[in-house]
Amino acid sequence: NQKKVLFLVGEEFEDIEVLYPFYRVIEEGFQPVIAWKETNAKVTGKHGYTLVSDISFKEVRPEDYVALVLPGGRGPERIRTIEEVKNITRAFFELKKPVAAICHGPQILISANLVKGRKLTSVVSIKDDVIAAGGIYIDDKVVVDDNLISSRNPSDLPYFTSTLIKALKSLK
Repeated sequence: NQKKVLFLVGEEFEDIEVLYPFYRVIEEGFQPVIAWKETNAKVTGKHGYTLVSDISFKEVRPEDYVALVLPGGRGPERIRTIEEVKNITRAFFELKKPVAAICHGPQILISANLVKGRKLTSVVSIKDDVIAAGGIYIDDKVVVDDNLISSRNPSDLPYFTSTLIKALKSLK
């Protein structure tokens, strides 16, 4: 029974911010699971890469997963107001499981009211939103605050993903 890592994606996700951690998670013996509005449906990234969802947001049981990944691109903006997405994300924080958000990923954290008093980073275009929501914005490749891992953009992926993998390995 492989340990599962949940990826919440929306239309026009940043392709490499899903694919890079997706394949690294597999390499480390974990099972990535793609969640979207519908099960077994195609969802397309910003650069045209298509994924097929494994599960719908409604079907997700956070207790079945060891960690959550929130990739960026336009995806977070497209799904951030969906109640299940906010509830799933809140549950990972309540369960103190690793949550890794990159680029626009923190938009979901903002909508779920999870950034107040937390240290994090994001793509610079949403820096003001992070601060307005009470987050402590730090401009760095990767910022870790307890169970929250965050990075700014695709060029931070090596640091983001290695920090995620380190968190996953510490769970074993």
